[in-house]
Amino acid sequence: MEGFEPKVQSDRENGNFSAGCTRKKALRCGDGDGFLRVEGMKLPDHVVFLRNRNIGDCGTACLTNCSCTAYAYSDVTMGNETISGCLIWVGELIDTEMVSSGGGDLYLRLMDISLATSGSKTKTRRIVIIASLSAIIVCLACIFILWKFSEVFGVFKDQKKGKLLCDLSSSTDFANNISGSNEFIEGQPHQGPELPLIGFENILCATNNFSESNKLGKGGFGIVYKGNLPGGKEIAVKRLLRGSRQGLSEFKNEVILIAKLQHRNLVKLLAYCIHGEEKLLVYEYMPNKSLDFLLFADPTQKTELDWGKRFNIIKGIARALLYLHQDSRLRIIHRDLKASNVLLDEEMNPKVSDFGLAKIFGVNQDEANTDRVVGTYGYMSPEYAMEGLFSVKSDVYSYGVLLLEIVSGFRNSSFPLAMDSPNLLAYAWQLWNEGNAEDYVDPSIAGSCARAEVVRSIHVGLLCVQDSPSDRPAMSSVVFMLENEEATISAAPKQPTFTVRRNQNPHRGGDSRDDNIEMCSYNNVTITTTEGR
Repeated sequence: MEGFEPKVQSDRENGNFSAGCTRKKALRCGDGDGFLRVEGMKLPDHVVFLRNRNIGDCGTACLTNCSCTAYAYSDVTMGNETISGCLIWVGELIDTEMVSSGGGDLYLRLMDISLATSGSKTKTRRIVIIASLSAIIVCLACIFILWKFSEVFGVFKDQKKGKLLCDLSSSTDFANNISGSNEFIEGQPHQGPELPLIGFENILCATNNFSESNKLGKGGFGIVYKGNLPGGKEIAVKRLLRGSRQGLSEFKNEVILIAKLQHRNLVKLLAYCIHGEEKLLVYEYMPNKSLDFLLFADPTQKTELDWGKRFNIIKGIARALLYLHQDSRLRIIHRDLKASNVLLDEEMNPKVSDFGLAKIFGVNQDEANTDRVVGTYGYMSPEYAMEGLFSVKSDVYSYGVLLLEIVSGFRNSSFPLAMDSPNLLAYAWQLWNEGNAEDYVDPSIAGSCARAEVVRSIHVGLLCVQDSPSDRPAMSSVVFMLENEEATISAAPKQPTFTVRRNQNPHRGGDSRDDNIEMCSYNNVTITTTEGR
């Protein structure tokens, strides 16, 4: 397909594309993007429907959303009503291919350079220029790598000479090669973080110079390494990826926020470091890794989380959010609550982490709006994903999705079609509505479950993922409902809109009459909107 190439280059020769494809050129989210019309396509899964729009509106709507990767124009049948509008895709295009019959027109969003044709001399010249610039950049990168290698080699020489100190208890070493806290926020020295500064040499020593054997994982803005202090204490070091302006903003935000937070269900930040282009965070080490790892990465790990542990994790995360929303010195919206951002200590107690996307709210502030939607689609509330509106109820929605994942053992964004339900939320609501909520529990732990706790948890989770923010409970109510067995939950959850299905016979037509947005399903797979990190 134009503008894409196999993720695994060896697949090009053997014709096996099971690993999928990736873009040749990343989108810039600006004036340099356009659309390529591709006919006869099986349209992708995970779709958002914008009702009552014309074909011209579709392209405009896609270009104004940095996460939009493709669109189509179609009619959707909802009940007895047929509505014309735009089908918008955000994030990866899942399960799409050219078909011999029954396909539709798909407008792929590509950079202008990907839209170039061999017959265009102007665009060919542009390709030559870009290729030349790329070669220059590669040469400069090689020179930079050689320079950094010599610099690192110099550090190794210092280690051999005994010049590299590993005593993190020394306050003098904390400040070695660090910009002072008064430089942390330009022009605002009084807002420096209330955390110790740690020397870069100390971190090199603790992580064995960021060796691969110490690597724990990689996130959107950095790599996490395990470190060992001289006294035997284990730490986790988050090394921010270089050259990312967005990453620097995330780094500053995380340091400032976590320095002011104290709760047993929040990960503890021990220190930070700024050394030239290097920016690092030092956390307490979590030996049981993340909830994402135990639930989804390895099926054999699921049995480590029996029902008692899962219920404790569910309640611990709820208490952490209640603290952020109501009980801390600051009123904080996390905005990126998900399984991979919940770490587990040696006793399987949950610790909410990663505050790079968090926002501080004023005492009387209930809602905010952003033009830049960031976070992880699948956990994002409808109003945030589509309108950029976020509040404490956005975190409540994310918590509800996470709760339902913990109970079922399934990831919302990759729910198996064999379960005969469009997605995880619809499956939970269907079983709960039929009075069979206990059938929703992960089969690997079915024998360890307390039925009343399971049903109560699913009920609370479904209340949290309701479409309207006003229908969702506050975290104080969530904690009360989960921790009080005698409490009666009278509210019945409303069915998520994710269960609405799309008509399989699209055609053009219609005009723009209103701005209502509906979530809908295509090919029986439901939207979970994109990842911004």
